Amino acid sequence: MSSRLLRPIRLASAARERLARADRVTLAALLVAGVAGLLTFAIAATVFAYHSSNHDEAVYLTQAAMLLSGQLELHAGSLADAFHPWFFVEDGGRLYPKYTPVPAAMYAVSMGILGEPRVTLAVVAAGNAALVYLLGSMVADRRVGVAAAVLFAASPLALVTGSTFLPYAPTTFLNLCFAVAYLRSVRDGSLPAAGVAGVAVGLAFFARPYTAVLFAAPFICHALVRVASSLRASGLRSVRSSGVPLSVPGPVRRHGLTALLGTAFVGLTLAYNLRLTGSPLTFPYQAFAPMDGPGFGERRILGHSADYTLGLALESNAYALWFLATRWVTAGPIGSALALAGGALAVRRWRRGERVSTGGREGAVDADAGFERTAGLLLAGVAGSVVVGNLFFWGTHNLLATLSDPTDGLVAGFGPFYHFDLLVPFSVFGGVALLAGWRALPRLRARLSAVVSPDRARVVVVVAVAVVLLAGGVAAAAVLATPLDRNAANAEKYEAAYEPVESTSLEDALVLVPTPYGEWQNHPFQTLRNDPGFDGEVVYALDRDPGEDFAVLDAYPNRTAYRYAYRGEWTPNPDRHVAPKLEPIDVRRGATLSAETTVGTPERVERARVRLTVDGEPTGRASYVVEDPGDPIAVDWSIDADGARLAGDPGTAVPIEVEEGGNGGTDGAGDGNGTEVEADTVVLTVTLVDPAGSTFTYRQEATVRTDGDRVEVVWPPERSVCPLVIECGNEGTYLPDDPDAHPDWVVFGTDVEADEA
Repeated sequence: MSSRLLRPIRLASAARERLARADRVTLAALLVAGVAGLLTFAIAATVFAYHSSNHDEAVYLTQAAMLLSGQLELHAGSLADAFHPWFFVEDGGRLYPKYTPVPAAMYAVSMGILGEPRVTLAVVAAGNAALVYLLGSMVADRRVGVAAAVLFAASPLALVTGSTFLPYAPTTFLNLCFAVAYLRSVRDGSLPAAGVAGVAVGLAFFARPYTAVLFAAPFICHALVRVASSLRASGLRSVRSSGVPLSVPGPVRRHGLTALLGTAFVGLTLAYNLRLTGSPLTFPYQAFAPMDGPGFGERRILGHSADYTLGLALESNAYALWFLATRWVTAGPIGSALALAGGALAVRRWRRGERVSTGGREGAVDADAGFERTAGLLLAGVAGSVVVGNLFFWGTHNLLATLSDPTDGLVAGFGPFYHFDLLVPFSVFGGVALLAGWRALPRLRARLSAVVSPDRARVVVVVAVAVVLLAGGVAAAAVLATPLDRNAANAEKYEAAYEPVESTSLEDALVLVPTPYGEWQNHPFQTLRNDPGFDGEVVYALDRDPGEDFAVLDAYPNRTAYRYAYRGEWTPNPDRHVAPKLEPIDVRRGATLSAETTVGTPERVERARVRLTVDGEPTGRASYVVEDPGDPIAVDWSIDADGARLAGDPGTAVPIEVEEGGNGGTDGAGDGNGTEVEADTVVLTVTLVDPAGSTFTYRQEATVRTDGDRVEVVWPPERSVCPLVIECGNEGTYLPDDPDAHPDWVVFGTDVEADEA
């Protein structure tokens, strides 16, 4: 057997041997990390099966697919507006995301290897828990590290936000890699660890520059102080008396390597900016929304703006921190109280020159009190820099739709995720308090034994521990259940909305999708994403103006076309569902198109008013006396090159406007070399009137264009039924396959025949 084949076997064997030699603390840490990964994957696959109400997830998943295709940008040509994804910058037919590609690249790894990007979410969650364990081991000891890992992994912010395709947990993973490697380089004098720290902080900067700078700021200050001290201690002499250069002090070499590698990734970030935006100092998010960066004054993104003042920053961040401390850390207020108590205990022991962990040496790392104090102070510094730094970014303000209401806005479902890194000091210092309390139990039992019998003292301690564990477990379950319930309701809403798409076998299909939040793809329909080449098994395009829809249909003439629509109003409220439908459509062509629309009538109707318009201009009107209420009414109308008209109406038809423009007929995004047509909308309404004056209107809107002596129409038209009003939008979408959607007498049939003569 070749050495190449033997290598994986040897590695697996070595891993088994190490696991067999591992002590209980190490096994406990591995167990916590494994459970964190599995739980995250389970939540991602169930609660977030259709992704979340934060539509940035689709941006990162689309970007991951682009990276797997070797693309940093999408090329949609003249159809860029029809394929414009949420939070992508459009630049002359070119589309690129406002976010940097590091988190997407992490998702792309498991997407490319396993076909399931949620594996990355699990690996990141497990990695974060393991790194918090290592960090806790450096601040105190390994048992504190295990407790810290539990508190981190069980926090609602880590579990909920970490189960979505958002950048916060992956960036924290990179930041933790940097922190652990940096501290090991300081403790052990390790040059390789310093190199790892530089790569990690550089990648974190590439992923989220501002977040990385806030996390790294205390470490950078510490490195500068150590470098200055070592240079001062060396006397700053450049050569020996013999002329041989002095060796570079260890801290200078290690921190210099960290800085060098980190700066290299800063250069890579600037090169990425230059590639996409044309300027190394213009980040893609600035190209998307120039007023969306850190700072005070007017801040703006899309149609949302605010005068972001220091007072507003203080108020917004105060609420965010309160919500974090009471709702988004493990056990809510109990977990926050543990963190404060652990921090106070650590400070008291540091001031005495003692180690944080004084309860026994068996679980302690080989480090002195000075190093533990350094590690702990750097961790506390991270808390300070994250809190202060986020004052300068208005993103936290945007999370809070109503500042004082934790159940409104994005914060309700995901927590204050811009403060995600605060979970690290919360968890580590909370772990310090937990272990201190556990190690104080023997002393408590001894003191009780002086008052009561030893057996009673033991029972009192056991009951007290049980009560504390029960209270903590109940509190932890309560704070976690609330956001999970909110997001699970959102999953049920999307499951209902996607039902017709999932139940239809779509092969070589083109689907026009609605635009409830404006002309953005994947906002809100995140799972309806295109392949980077716009040539996948299903191509999704926005259902927009008539001419733009025809341009898309022309670009994909050989695909089976569908229109996805729904009845109801789409809102962020997870409890407000819509009734969806997926309707096959095609383009009917002819010299004249003769159509018949059949509508049902109730028993009490007396009259019917018919109106036909082209782009809002009336072409014909008719009025019928309903002689047989309850029987259907048939309305005949036609379209030709001259316009649309009701059958038998002597009025002049309004012409259908045609404007030459761009798009050929290849199966792909148009390149702008063909002809794009601006078409009109032909609207037919049949309004039923009962004796009391109440009305019920059947409304159909047909997308039509003419080409010389021929006319084309997208069939069937969009149909809606509207009580009391003539136009009711999506609230009245006609659902022909849902018998419970409308009264029994409602019938809305439509047919068209092409006459080539």
